[in-house]
Amino acid sequence: MSAHDQLVLYLCEITRLLWKLLLPLLLLCVLLVAVLVLLVLAVRLWLQSSRNARRAREGRPTVAFFHPYCNAGGGGERVLWCAIRALQSRYADVNFVVYTGDLGVTGQQILEGARQRFDIVLPRPVRFVFLQHRVLVEPALFPHFTLLGQSVGSIFLGWEALTELVPDLYIDSMGYAFTLPLFRYLGGCSVGSYVHYPTISTDMLSVVRERNPRFNNPDFISNSLFLSAFKLVYYCLFAVLYGMAGSCSDVIMVNSSWTLDHILSLWRSPNRTSVVYPPCDVSAFLDIPLEEDGDRRCHSIVSVGQFRPEKDHRLQIGAFKKVLERRERSGVREGLKLVLIGGCRNQEDEDRVLMLRGLCQELGVADRVEFKLNVSFEELKRQMSEATIGLHTMWNEHFGIGVVECMAAGKVILAHKSGGPKLDIVRPFDGGQTGFLAEDEDSYAEAIEKILALPPDSRLQIRRNARQSVARFSDQEFEACFLAAMEPLMGTLER
Repeated sequence: MSAHDQLVLYLCEITRLLWKLLLPLLLLCVLLVAVLVLLVLAVRLWLQSSRNARRAREGRPTVAFFHPYCNAGGGGERVLWCAIRALQSRYADVNFVVYTGDLGVTGQQILEGARQRFDIVLPRPVRFVFLQHRVLVEPALFPHFTLLGQSVGSIFLGWEALTELVPDLYIDSMGYAFTLPLFRYLGGCSVGSYVHYPTISTDMLSVVRERNPRFNNPDFISNSLFLSAFKLVYYCLFAVLYGMAGSCSDVIMVNSSWTLDHILSLWRSPNRTSVVYPPCDVSAFLDIPLEEDGDRRCHSIVSVGQFRPEKDHRLQIGAFKKVLERRERSGVREGLKLVLIGGCRNQEDEDRVLMLRGLCQELGVADRVEFKLNVSFEELKRQMSEATIGLHTMWNEHFGIGVVECMAAGKVILAHKSGGPKLDIVRPFDGGQTGFLAEDEDSYAEAIEKILALPPDSRLQIRRNARQSVARFSDQEFEACFLAAMEPLMGTLER
């Protein structure tokens, strides 16, 4: 037998062997898929029977909001309580539930916190389902691959919520998109979402692609071509999964034009997506008098925002330091102070405040910077009334409720030249200027000096323009737009 014939014989034997192995593997795969499908169907039937039993017991449908940090006191929480208040006022025969991970408080204390911080009182009580495993979505648990880790963690947290109570309508109000297919396909629920900030955005992809250092793109990655390429592939794959999960939502609401652009590019559901500006407590600040402030002996700059890394309080302190240095060189005697107001969600945020206090000590401005943590609404309003400038420094802020509140309070706003403040908020009103935009320490310092150097009557005109322009972000506007967006989903609830 020739070598050629032997080679052909060997190839035939190998092919025959592979076929013998392949056929059992195919049968095994088909069997595993069938078992998985049956398991999913069994779980779905079990969850639906649980929902039917609850419906028979209560006699009315249930709408559930997934908001693990509902007691945090930020802008997202204000959206939650205003949304529930609007729905309760419109739909009297519907029960409302909030899935939360705030274990150290009672439901009554959470509602009391909403009253104190936001001046919001619900028409009737809501039920709270306390989740035991919120740690699964804590970023500290995932020092690497944080987006993926938190998203997988949210699936497990969503499963805990689903097994505790199966609603008729599920609304993710905090941005955990990977819970949407869980409630839709396993729970058989109608699902909606209010997106404050996309988990991943095309801007984040650009930052990695261009190797720019940011708070979520540290130097050791941006300086490495290999690590940047690896992270870009990871981000692209995650973006695909995120888009698939988000597209499961029956109704999609976003809080700004900036968020709309990113969600449309990722979730690709334009017919189900609409902009619903978040409710800003405009009316609560309108009684702060608009008067010329030229006779003030000390001007204060107030910043309102949770102590999270993306809010970039370091930039605020650095810019403030440069302003003080320039004013000292110019011989300006007028006093100036910086007031940082915000909520701390956890120990990580409290540690960040300690770091910021240390930075103030290091820069020699500690005596000019005040920290106001978890303040009441009355204290917030008092600080607003005393301030001259409202400061905001987050890059690509999705919207900026704090920016709107400062403008409603009649402050001269200085915000970051990106995201919602640039596209939606700090815009000309009737041809008049409503505020200032900046993007780094130098431009922020220059803008602060420019604002303080303006004649008092010019500052007053900008403040008037700003106050008049923010009426479109009121609670009433939010409720009308939110109810209009939710009407198709609420109409599916069987009475």
